[in-house]
Amino acid sequence: MTKHLRADLERLQKRLLILGARVEDTVRKSIEALMERRADIATQVIEGDPTIDGEEVEIEEECLKILALHQPVANDLRFVAACLKINSDLERIGDLAVNIGERAASLRRTIGFPVPPALRPMMEATTRMLRECLDSFVKQSVPLARKVMAEDAQVDACNRTNIGEMVQMMKRDSDQVEDALLFLSASKSLERIADHATNIAEDVIY
Repeated sequence: MTKHLRADLERLQKRLLILGARVEDTVRKSIEALMERRADIATQVIEGDPTIDGEEVEIEEECLKILALHQPVANDLRFVAACLKINSDLERIGDLAVNIGERAASLRRTIGFPVPPALRPMMEATTRMLRECLDSFVKQSVPLARKVMAEDAQVDACNRTNIGEMVQMMKRDSDQVEDALLFLSASKSLERIADHATNIAEDVIY
């Protein structure tokens, strides 16, 4: 490997990690906005999305530039291919965080609608998966990546529980339908974030 290729790969990894940190922070803010009914934080999440989109485009261009200029092979080629896929997953996670932020901004502030019991452990598991999948990328740790993949089942189970709880809530009180649907949408977005974290873990193994 030439020193120029090595330098470009190191710069690519650094930029991807910076994007990952930004996306992780965005997810945490969207969750805080939802749990605390903070429209101001939700607005921060929504307004920050163009920055994530722009970074995703720039990283993709950098990957393509490396492929064109250096024509990497073997491990280096797999690394660049994985970066392209991880970059796309991070951008989608950012979009899903915006979805959660939009739901948080729409929740009524004056009605004490209860947070679904399984939502908090679901949020904790999802943010843990996101953090661990990025750590597995940095450390090139297959065991940690496999741990992330195994944790996805817990998030799926929480999502099913949330769906059941919200359906029962809507049946009991039609006035709560609007907020229940918002929480259902947020739960689905969390489940999809966990799926993308699993994708990243699979890319690390690849």
